[in-house]
Amino acid sequence: MNELTAEWMKVQDKDLLIDEIMDRYGQEILQLAYSYVHNKAIAEDLTQDIFIKCYKNLHTYSGKATFRTWLWRIAINHCKDFLRSWYNKNIVPTTDYFPKHISEKEMIEEVVIQQEEDHELISAIMRLPTKYKEVIYLFYYEELMIKDIASITRTGTNTVKTRLRRAKSLLKEMLEE
Repeated sequence: MNELTAEWMKVQDKDLLIDEIMDRYGQEILQLAYSYVHNKAIAEDLTQDIFIKCYKNLHTYSGKATFRTWLWRIAINHCKDFLRSWYNKNIVPTTDYFPKHISEKEMIEEVVIQQEEDHELISAIMRLPTKYKEVIYLFYYEELMIKDIASITRTGTNTVKTRLRRAKSLLKEMLEE
């Protein structure tokens, strides 16, 4: 099954369908949620909520956009709603712990330098305003085409191009400081 279609969703068992959707898009949605909240546990919770919304609203998918675009729209809206929520503004989460594994073949110095550079870049991306962070994430990390990003963000392709250009400029300024 290459792309989920509206017809396929109406015919097939919803439980089987949601399993397929979660297998296919679960990691992408988790990464997207994490890019908004910067906390692994909260991102996992949001991902579950997103798939519940997807399950409950499968009947509304009309096939006008690709299924992936439809699901991403749900995910982005849900993450933005969470960021505006009372819970997010008033509850302080614990910090995430990500153990770093170093293979025997790699030099420790190189790994440390690369991790520091990666952390600096990710930190700079996360400090960008949401509209710039979204397009950077979707374009570079998810490797979506500009027209798909425009559809997901409900903006024009020229707006997406402008935001990408402005985001890169802001990142360059942040990293040069």
